[in-house]
Amino acid sequence: MILYVVGIGPGDEKYLSAEARAAIADSAVIAGYTLYLDLISGLTAGKECFSTPMRQEKERCAFALDKAASGKRTALVCSGDAGVYGMAALCLELSPRYPAVEIAVIPGITAALSGSALLGSPLSNDFAVISLSDLLTPWKIIEKRLNAAAAGGFVICLYNPSSKKRAAYLSRTCEIILRSRRGETVCGIARNIGRGGEDCRVLSLSELKNTELDMFTTVFIGNDETTLINGKMVTRRGYELAAETE
Repeated sequence: MILYVVGIGPGDEKYLSAEARAAIADSAVIAGYTLYLDLISGLTAGKECFSTPMRQEKERCAFALDKAASGKRTALVCSGDAGVYGMAALCLELSPRYPAVEIAVIPGITAALSGSALLGSPLSNDFAVISLSDLLTPWKIIEKRLNAAAAGGFVICLYNPSSKKRAAYLSRTCEIILRSRRGETVCGIARNIGRGGEDCRVLSLSELKNTELDMFTTVFIGNDETTLINGKMVTRRGYELAAETE
């Protein structure tokens, strides 16, 4: 009895790993958020599919575990990587109720990596990934993490930067980071990565503060080593300096 928890990457099937593709092919049942099932519809013909809307993650995981426990090979699909803001943790939390089910976590390309590739190479050195969604994490904790990452000089990658109910959160975030970084700090945004309408652009931290975004956007905030090279966002690792001092 096996449940695959599969990271499908940013959306387009070309980003699926061979392991993820094999897990989906091996499964009789596919579960996931409605949009994610739509993205892999070309791989699910003839399979039993189960989808739920946002905020029904626990129901989705329980369904997948129930199906696997009944003897049907099942795949629960997640965008990006299953272990980065995905369903792997929740499935493993629920797994003690299903001792006969083996859970196999299949990695995928998370938005921090696919978005970074679109923009250039902003994550070439140490970085922090922080979600601005306060649905499960209180804003006070998010703010504490933002302060720590900014003070530590990390390049910061933001997930879930804004929504209708959290329209001011990105602006607040920029205000926090502006306490320790220049307004000219190079930043980047990537939207609909690997899907229709894919777009990215580079802008300053001051400009980012006044930019309206949505949940389909990933934000990259550079540090003192981040610069613009031929239109690409690049965080230097220091190779050139090291070569000069050898």
